Amino acid sequence: MAAAESSFKIILGSSSMARQRILAEMGYEFTIMTADIDEKSIRKEKPEDLVTALAEAKAIAIMARLQHTDILKNVACPTLLITADTDLCGLFMQVVVYKGTIREKPCNEDEAREFIKGYSGGHAAVVGSVLVTNLNSGASKGGWESAEVYFHDIPNEVIDSLIDEGIPFKVAGGLMLEHPLTLPFVDAVIGATDTVMGLSKSLTEKLIEEALCQPGSSPRVQNMS
Repeated sequence: MAAAESSFKIILGSSSMARQRILAEMGYEFTIMTADIDEKSIRKEKPEDLVTALAEAKAIAIMARLQHTDILKNVACPTLLITADTDLCGLFMQVVVYKGTIREKPCNEDEAREFIKGYSGGHAAVVGSVLVTNLNSGASKGGWESAEVYFHDIPNEVIDSLIDEGIPFKVAGGLMLEHPLTLPFVDAVIGATDTVMGLSKSLTEKLIEEALCQPGSSPRVQNMS
């Protein structure tokens, strides 16, 4: 369901270039509004709970900002707000999980180097959430997916170059998989690549359809892995 063929507008609640590119690839036009939240203040034990809570917090913050703008003024068609988060576990919300530990953005160079060296020759899990909120009806639909990424050995000079560019401090888990320096060392991805990049196309499409059809309600979170 491409935006040009539908009667709704989209606000993407993310400054992520990867998410913007993915949504554009899906055929949607959208405006961008970011959330100013303290992600470190939101803590959950399970990565799927963390990315879900962060996506919800972003949506709440953006909806509060919208009350002080004219973006929704005189808009007759439905407007959907899409927020997402990723986490790398052991590696995108999105969070990364490495050896059972949730990894978000590294705090300093030492931590960034430790993160990336840990992936070298190993693998990590990525957990990403998507939340679609219909700003007209109040209906909100959410879900999460996961994927696994396997790596070849990553040379120290590549790690140094990534840190010099500041790349690890921009992404959960400290490793931007689509970066030209990183991509050659990705051995395999088990799951959807767009989930790893920050926005699952299939999950987003499903949630858009559900948010448009469902009456207003509290967010419901589904595991789509």
